[in-house]
Amino acid sequence: MSRFSKAQTVAFSGLFIAIAAVLSFFKIPVTNILEIRFAIIPLAISGYMLGPLATGIVGGAADVIGYIVKPTGPFFPGFTISNVITGVIFGLMLHNKKVTLWRVLVAEILQAVIVGILLNSFWLSMLYGNAFPVVLGARIIKELVMIPVNTAIFMAILVPLSKSGLVPAGKAKRVKGEAK
Repeated sequence: MSRFSKAQTVAFSGLFIAIAAVLSFFKIPVTNILEIRFAIIPLAISGYMLGPLATGIVGGAADVIGYIVKPTGPFFPGFTISNVITGVIFGLMLHNKKVTLWRVLVAEILQAVIVGILLNSFWLSMLYGNAFPVVLGARIIKELVMIPVNTAIFMAILVPLSKSGLVPAGKAKRVKGEAK
């Protein structure tokens, strides 16, 4: 159950979709296969604030809108599915829960293994005709490097957010007028 009314959830969802779509344009290349991307940040925040369903929708919509605004290569629905699953993972792991390093790290590891390593490797091998084990090897290295980077970024944002009072930690509070 969300801490926000339906209208607030829709408004926050739209905000996170827009931010994720814009942040998808930016990346910091580290090597040929490793780059730091920022579009995952709004998904973690949305997961914490809105829960798995809304954040799954945010992830899917952000992927499609980001592609419409600035296409990079062919559109492939597999990556939209990956974004939806990323949102669901963050929502399940972070929503209505206290922000701790352990919880954020586990959420990022789950996202890295399920989405970054397995699904995205499969999508890339399907899309470009490369052997799955070859793609998998490169993606494992990339994700192992990105787990601590993303965890540090998420902690730097989620800890102050949890202490801000905008989104109280712990169990969801019932919104006025909401049915029991």
